[in-house]
Amino acid sequence: MVSKKVLENTTAQPDSVLAKQVDFAREALSDIAKAEEIGEHLRVESAGERVVTHFFQCLKFGYRGWTWAATLARVPHARLGTVCETDLLPGEDALLAPAWTPWAQRLQPGDLGRKDATPYNPDDPFLDQGYEASGEDADELALWELGLGRKRVINRAGRDAAAKRWLHDLHSRTELDRNGNLPENPCSTCGYLWKVDGSLRLVFGLCANAWSPDDGRVVAMNHTCGAHSETDTDMTPSSLPVGGIFLDDKSLLIEDL
Repeated sequence: MVSKKVLENTTAQPDSVLAKQVDFAREALSDIAKAEEIGEHLRVESAGERVVTHFFQCLKFGYRGWTWAATLARVPHARLGTVCETDLLPGEDALLAPAWTPWAQRLQPGDLGRKDATPYNPDDPFLDQGYEASGEDADELALWELGLGRKRVINRAGRDAAAKRWLHDLHSRTELDRNGNLPENPCSTCGYLWKVDGSLRLVFGLCANAWSPDDGRVVAMNHTCGAHSETDTDMTPSSLPVGGIFLDDKSLLIEDL
């Protein structure tokens, strides 16, 4: 593998003796590539004092955009270089595997089922410190419920009917967790609860948790799910080992471009 140190000094003028040894660099690549897989000489770059790296086009099937690299060095007054290392390096348009995503960051909205529970996140970027209601906004709530700006507002019978429908829907969505129990923490204590306006705010709210199966729906204060903001489920490391990148040269997926 061509080290970072070797590739740092690429702007200096390459050693004139080593820069001419293109055929020698191509021959050095025979240890890692077949002759027909090595294309034209692309460039030579300085990698330090009397150290250069020759780059060749890669013609190996499935490696478009990659380049073969052979690093040569020589001692003072020597006319022939020595092979330091050879490698296959990706270019700017090379097809690469996506960057590793830690297991803790792989959960996406919609992945959580009703039997699942998310771990507690003390640094949730979507939550701020909560405060107790002070009662100072009582007048504003009263004026809002008058329905100023609307010709008609829902009456008590309409609210009762809506509450009945919502509760029935919530009961049909409630499931036990994987241990056969209901999640303990109710929506009334969840940081993602968005309370509705009016008198129904004492009973209902909106779920604003993208990881919850109830996201965007009306929930009751006593409703539960596994995505509560204060869940008591701890984060545990994955039992699967994380190894290095493995390049499978035997199984290639061919796509017409």
